[in-house]
Amino acid sequence: MNYKRVFALLSLGIVILAIMIYFIGPGEILKALETADPFYVIVAIIIQMVVLFLLTACWGVVASSLDIKYKKIPLFAMELLGLSVNNLTPSGRAGGEPVRAYLLSKYSGAPFKKTFATVMGDKLFDTFPFAALAIIAIIYLIFTIKLSFTVTASLIGVLILFVLLLGFIIYICINKSFAVRSIKWIFRQARKITKRDLDDYEKTTLEQVAGFQDSLRYLMANKRVFFLAVLISCGAWLLEVVRVYVVFLAFGTDVSVGLIASVFLISTLVGMIPTLPGGVGAIDGIMILVYSVAGIPSFISTAATLIERLISYWLVSLMGLATLPYFGTGVLDEVSISESEQTEEELYEEQLDDKEKT
Repeated sequence: MNYKRVFALLSLGIVILAIMIYFIGPGEILKALETADPFYVIVAIIIQMVVLFLLTACWGVVASSLDIKYKKIPLFAMELLGLSVNNLTPSGRAGGEPVRAYLLSKYSGAPFKKTFATVMGDKLFDTFPFAALAIIAIIYLIFTIKLSFTVTASLIGVLILFVLLLGFIIYICINKSFAVRSIKWIFRQARKITKRDLDDYEKTTLEQVAGFQDSLRYLMANKRVFFLAVLISCGAWLLEVVRVYVVFLAFGTDVSVGLIASVFLISTLVGMIPTLPGGVGAIDGIMILVYSVAGIPSFISTAATLIERLISYWLVSLMGLATLPYFGTGVLDEVSISESEQTEEELYEEQLDDKEKT
């Protein structure tokens, strides 16, 4: 992980947020923060913890379906670290997935391509309810709030791109020939912009495809796993909306659940675009802007957004980083190395098996 780049981009996001706070009025925001009811803030933190447990439970369901053995507490810690990496890297909420797969492989003894399939399956099952809710959210905002044509068109455009990307990811995960062609095309483009030797990386990626796709196809075809994982994910998304609602209650502001759900889902959708780490500055700005357009005083919407992000982003990130002493501080740098080593071992084993058969 490039820590200097992460720190620089994170700092940029914080500066953008600070500029917004300056123009809205730091004094009024501070006064609003002082009026926040601690009881509701604590309730919001508890809800966030339940969400984290549900996310871990969903991943556990997927892992169990592939007969991968795990312990609940370490799995919870892996989930936290994965979320933390997602929050701190400009990767569209996907940077922590290889970390989760690597850790599960290391502590369960299962092949990386199998554990990576559990992570991708978990991600896909989580994305299905989010996509449905995001569509409803955008329709709700269009018909309930007078948004400008530019904002409306932008929201629809982002949603269309998201749906297309989701379809592309699903297709590339289940169609081997298309996946191989896509991987080779990506590496061809990469060779045009770098002088590094990418042959080993390309070979490693192609070797992982087959086993990964077999496991993922099994997960997608398993109706019990599919419905249970999607159900748990729906519960997690709904609780996230409730958490934001409770934060507004801390300020004595009764905001409609529909508005909160819409703003939260759309800001999350924008946060998936790989720009700044965790969408710092972008997500906060969208939440503040839309709440203000809906008639909520800007200093209240800013104060509520700051507390909401403190709970859902900064608290989760710190909890994830706190697990590093347990897993080892160098775990983030070991991921790519371990994948390559494991692939060489698997390739050697496959060669031995072929010799035994002949």
